[in-house]
Amino acid sequence: MARDITRRHFLNAGAGVAATATGAWMSRSAQGEESVAGDSDQLKIVAVSCSPRRGMTTSTGLQIALEAAQEVAPERIEVELVDLGGLSIPGAPAANIALQPGEKDDFPEVAAKLAVPNLAGLLVGTPVYFASMSYLCKAFLDRCGMFRRADFALSGKVGGVLAVGGVRSGGQELAIGSIFPILMCQEMVLVGEGRPTGHFGARLWNRDDDILADEFGVSTAQALGRRVAEVCLERAANAR
Repeated sequence: MARDITRRHFLNAGAGVAATATGAWMSRSAQGEESVAGDSDQLKIVAVSCSPRRGMTTSTGLQIALEAAQEVAPERIEVELVDLGGLSIPGAPAANIALQPGEKDDFPEVAAKLAVPNLAGLLVGTPVYFASMSYLCKAFLDRCGMFRRADFALSGKVGGVLAVGGVRSGGQELAIGSIFPILMCQEMVLVGEGRPTGHFGARLWNRDDDILADEFGVSTAQALGRRVAEVCLERAANAR
């Protein structure tokens, strides 16, 4: 059964307890579209940067991946970068705990970007903190539990992960590995960066707030973007 979650439902929901807001945010589609591409030939890939530092190396790495993804099929692939840096993504609603009076919640607007009917792929990027994801990444992924409760609305979407660490082997693969099980719980289709390295995802080295000098890391970001795009196109073709 296809799923469709409208932007209007997200934006009108406002902040509140996730358990009660989910019903207002989500709606099942009665059109029978394929969930991979909706009724559009355009396939959208969204990248979410989960670094508290807006516009820094995690965001840059994801932009590199998105550019490579779009180059696979410029006429069909649409991309968007969502930077969570500076936004308020409280984790409490994921535990059915109400927000404090006046507490800001930017998650509904972020979630609406994942609710478009032609969403085909999702890239999650995180800096490495103690060999794991950032607190902002965990809060974002916990809040995305609403998609799972909405009849697994992200099921079948292609997922990839990018991690940026302060040293070459600074826990990037461990951070990627901490995100994979969460995306699996959404029934997403997970991919690594594919050939030629063929490992778990994009792994970048941040040297003095610069990842562009890390040629190997940049190549994994490009390969990840291409692989996500390729699998999105394959799945869309098979769904026809």
